[in-house]
Amino acid sequence: MTNSEVVEAFFTAMAKDDVPTGAALLAPDIEWLNTGLPTVRGRGVFRILKTLPRLSVEFDFAMHEIDEDGETVRTQRTDVLRWGPIASRFHAAGDFVVRDGKIHRWDDRYSMAEVLTGFFRRTVALN
Repeated sequence: MTNSEVVEAFFTAMAKDDVPTGAALLAPDIEWLNTGLPTVRGRGVFRILKTLPRLSVEFDFAMHEIDEDGETVRTQRTDVLRWGPIASRFHAAGDFVVRDGKIHRWDDRYSMAEVLTGFFRRTVALN
């Protein structure tokens, strides 16, 4: 499996709520960076991913571009987060470091304002 395929397989598993398959593609010392949020490492990442389905948070994505340069994989995606009746669709750019079939670093950049606006618009539409 190429490094790009590892990243695509991870996102596909997470979109299917298949946390065990997704988690198996992460290195034990994974480092997850998200715009505006604290960096999460190792077991913390696994705890978050396992908790999302229990909180009824659903994830989906559309991969627009994926490029590989050695260990680095860069993505341009539209991500969708759903929580009950509300959802947010937003652009995300990700950089991943993949070694030996495992994601060691996951750095997502997006506009938190875009994420929150998406949830707000959907909430207002429900009322």
